[in-house]
Amino acid sequence: MAPSVPNTRSGLFVVALCFMTIVADGFDLIVYGATVPSLLDEPGWEMSHGSAGLIGSWTLAGLMVGFLLAGPLTDRIGRRNVMMVGVLWFSAGSAACALAQSPEFFGFARFLTGIGLGGVVPSAVALTIEFAPKGRRQLYNGLMLTGYSVGGIISALAAIALLPEHSWRLMYAIAALYVVVLPVMYLRLPESVNYLVIQGRTSEARALADQYRLDFDAMAAEHAEQAAAASEEAQVRRGYRLLLSHGFRMSAILFVLTGFCAQLIVYGLNTWLPQLMREAGYPLGSSLQFLLVLQVGAIIGAVGGSLLADRFGSKRVIIPFFLVGALSLLVLSQKLDIVFLMVAVAGAGLGTIGTTTLTYGFVAEHFPASCRGSAVGAVMGLARFGAILGPLLGGWILGSNIGHEWNFYAFALPALIAAVFVALVPTIATTGSPTPPFAGAASPSPAPAVTGEDTPN
Repeated sequence: MAPSVPNTRSGLFVVALCFMTIVADGFDLIVYGATVPSLLDEPGWEMSHGSAGLIGSWTLAGLMVGFLLAGPLTDRIGRRNVMMVGVLWFSAGSAACALAQSPEFFGFARFLTGIGLGGVVPSAVALTIEFAPKGRRQLYNGLMLTGYSVGGIISALAAIALLPEHSWRLMYAIAALYVVVLPVMYLRLPESVNYLVIQGRTSEARALADQYRLDFDAMAAEHAEQAAAASEEAQVRRGYRLLLSHGFRMSAILFVLTGFCAQLIVYGLNTWLPQLMREAGYPLGSSLQFLLVLQVGAIIGAVGGSLLADRFGSKRVIIPFFLVGALSLLVLSQKLDIVFLMVAVAGAGLGTIGTTTLTYGFVAEHFPASCRGSAVGAVMGLARFGAILGPLLGGWILGSNIGHEWNFYAFALPALIAAVFVALVPTIATTGSPTPPFAGAASPSPAPAVTGEDTPN
């Protein structure tokens, strides 16, 4: 570990900033569902359920665009810059929503907001993985990404407290207020050390590593090992070009398919779980109760699973967690007492939403720094097709009168398939590693490039 130097800073502050950004991201993403009833009653808008659903799809489309654009941009212009632009973007989009005077303008503003929401996530994941304490990367990444669930809970509780007495516009105005954190980011959010070295700013990178007490020499050795196994052609690639090279293409495809299955379940459950409980004959009480239990299970899965992943490796944890999710969904298809019902709902949250968080951490660890942002962005972006399909699948089954239990079967199957895809992800890549960004900083003996980080630290 590099020795302490004056004015050292804690990497945990970087992780905390990323967490706060994801909380704002989750609030802004969930706020639409909380305000739909008020939007349907907005005088002069005459919104139908169909148009409200279409606006929800526009938000998801914006997220997809944001993920796909932000991923390669983080590898080209830096994690810090993309994250600040994303915060400014989704704050401005939320402000536009609050001021919208027509459903058409509101829908366009939600699309733009979605781009900003998706834009901050690849940077947040990449920075958290880099600045978290060694041996605790998955834990801190899991904690950071629980910000989605925390933001969703805050959004739901704020809606309960505010909407009965205030306009829906206040909710979007609150979402826009996160822009006040930009000065803090400008002054205190560092750039990625890996990115600085890839740009040839090695001395600046070493000084930053010393300031945040990162092990610069160990990072140098890791990159040199990746370069030792790289082909000459692959050494000049980064971003999507490296991601699609021979050494990483199969892993990228498997991660996208895993994300597709996970997003299908997550958005399907978030949309239809309360109605599924009604169809099953349970006293619903409040739909929020089941959604809150689902989110609690997600947080337990993300945090607990991250602790296990740091110790045993991501793959060894993600596979059984997906299986827990599938089993919980199958159990929900049966008539249960309320206690077992809540345990099964929490298990579904743990094995689907929580496990999705672990998967994104696995993606960030699996790929080298020069295409890490692109990998996270591509997986999260292309997986959004599953997010779009999930609510449609649940609605089709509910409307087909073949039995509500088939919805649980339909969501359990993708969890099983996702476990298979994760099992197939290669552990070692023999080609396609990036140019050694720390060339000259360390000269370890050549070794295979272990990019999967699938062994315990």
